[in-house]
Amino acid sequence: MVLRKVTISDVAEAAGVSMKSVSRVINSEPNVSARLLARVQEAIDALGYVPDHAARSLAGSRSLSLGILLDNPSPHYTMKLLTGANRACRAHGYHLQIENLDTVGDDLPGQIDGLLRTIRVDGLILTPPVSGCAAAMEAIEARGIPYVRLAPDGYNDRAPAVAINDHAAGWMVGDYLARLGHHRLGFVQGPANHRAAADRRAGFLAALEVHGLAPPKEVYGGFHFERSIEAGRKIMSGTDRPSAIFAANDDSAAGVMAALAELHLRVPDDVAIVGFDDSWIARSVWPNLTTIYQPISEMAEQAVHILLDRAGRAHQNETLWLDYHLVERGSTLRVDMAALAQALPG
Repeated sequence: MVLRKVTISDVAEAAGVSMKSVSRVINSEPNVSARLLARVQEAIDALGYVPDHAARSLAGSRSLSLGILLDNPSPHYTMKLLTGANRACRAHGYHLQIENLDTVGDDLPGQIDGLLRTIRVDGLILTPPVSGCAAAMEAIEARGIPYVRLAPDGYNDRAPAVAINDHAAGWMVGDYLARLGHHRLGFVQGPANHRAAADRRAGFLAALEVHGLAPPKEVYGGFHFERSIEAGRKIMSGTDRPSAIFAANDDSAAGVMAALAELHLRVPDDVAIVGFDDSWIARSVWPNLTTIYQPISEMAEQAVHILLDRAGRAHQNETLWLDYHLVERGSTLRVDMAALAQALPG
């Protein structure tokens, strides 16, 4: 039987302290109380934990690598992140290491601790939902590795971050659809552990309330194309069919459009659709998808620049807010065929 290697998170749990406190003891930092030292040392002895001195001895040297931690079901979002981060890394002479995590499981700190034992990086980019996990941040801080968060979930003074205002963007969609004259709305939800998706929903609902509209009919899509096909079937079942649907990302919007095609419903004549991200899928579906442009690649690029800014910017725990905007396309705009025919040559 292969025994699992004891990690710093195991020691922290056994001692009833944070991983950062364990790290302070292991690294013989000053101002560690005798009580903390005794608790941590007792847990180390009981578990047989062996500190990774080899890895710590390299902490002062540069690896010329940055890591990006991912757990997002949307391949389009992920590819845009990687494109931006890799472009910025190459510009600085750095390599990008891509690491996928399971944020649904119970041992995310253990995953990160184990990962950081096997790789050497000068900094990390945390993407949602990893960027909103306090335990993940604590595990990274225990190793003394700088990090930048994308679309963070709270803890705004803990580390630098890059984000857009998802709440305001969701409000923009609700206001837009209300002004188009839609009164029955639907919403396809994102993952439950994804703060940005929740902010988009909250902003959308707030806009509908301002316009005096009823709350939307909601179904779960989870940022998945396939899962959102079933979500589209559900949202169009019954007598309370919406005339317009806002999906929390473009993959979900495309899934809903596939379901509408199955049901022989036309977009946008029968149902208007709005997505989020402006990924390449928004221009691949027909009609092309109205969506919120999110500067995903630029967010990742800026995260790299912040990590590698040796002039002190990386030590300022501020959020860099980037712009977004609504991109109108055929999924919400009806085409006047008569006018189009007159405009065409011949």
